[in-house]
Amino acid sequence: MIATTTTFASSPLFLIAAAVVLHNSTPLLSTTAAALSVDYYSTRCPSAETTVKIAVRHALTADPTLAAALLRLHFHDCFIQGCDASVLIDSTEENTAEKESPLNKSLRGYELVDAVKLVLEEACPGLVSCADILAMAARDAVFFAGGPGYEIAKGRKDGRRSRIEDAVKLPQPGFNVSDLLTLFGRHGFSTRDLVALAGGHTLGVARCSSFKNRLTHFDAAHQVDPSMNSHFAGTLTQICRLGDDTPVPFGYSPVTFDNDYFILLQMGKGLLFSDQELLSGSQTTTGEIVNAYAANEAMFFVDFQQAMVKMGLLDVKGDDEGEVRVNCRRVN
Repeated sequence: MIATTTTFASSPLFLIAAAVVLHNSTPLLSTTAAALSVDYYSTRCPSAETTVKIAVRHALTADPTLAAALLRLHFHDCFIQGCDASVLIDSTEENTAEKESPLNKSLRGYELVDAVKLVLEEACPGLVSCADILAMAARDAVFFAGGPGYEIAKGRKDGRRSRIEDAVKLPQPGFNVSDLLTLFGRHGFSTRDLVALAGGHTLGVARCSSFKNRLTHFDAAHQVDPSMNSHFAGTLTQICRLGDDTPVPFGYSPVTFDNDYFILLQMGKGLLFSDQELLSGSQTTTGEIVNAYAANEAMFFVDFQQAMVKMGLLDVKGDDEGEVRVNCRRVN
């Protein structure tokens, strides 16, 4: 259920999360990332955090599906050029931007970031980066969807590069577990981080085009992916006759953050091949973690928030590498 009656700052989850300390020993903390701080805007722009929280809460009240959209937007941003809001930049006549990649075409939430940026530019001109707005919005979206509350460091700068070809750095729906471990490991994530971040798929939907290859002529020996529940495969086949763009929820509820994603993997009902591979693939370790999260939602929540804090520090830009954009859709 979307939280609408309790303010984020007064909730028990927030008070607990506020006590979490960011340890500089993590391998993801570069010198630039170490310069970030939880209270970065406390004196620079005191209204920043509240402005984002109120905007996200109101947006999710009107459209609860935006929780998944904001989380995905932040993830796709961080995995391409680091958490620098490059995914928000529009294409120009001279350059085709990241958001035009087929992997990014279904991204949503740009308008909410634009609206927040407009308010904050009025209140604190040139101080709050688009990258920080996006990171805060994803965090708040998770919380208001029923997930864990957690704090993040702020002070990121916005990048100046956004090119369609860079989107190849994103994980693909057809990746096997070895591909995923290699990609996430390259960014400094552990196996546990990988599985926890994959749990973000408890929110949102997948389009039939992302998994239809699992339903027919899967390989030389199988018509349907053998790791998929056969009854589930039949249901998906019927649904996807409506077209490749037909949405199917990852979990029982696409707007509630919980551990249903992992329970469904145990039942052979993961939508994407890369999802089901976490349990059915060659790595027993990922399967053990899936089973642990399916049995213990609190464990998943703790690991997810820690992995999200890590992800938010990926290749952050400093003053010499980035800027604070006046408009999130274009460089200054």
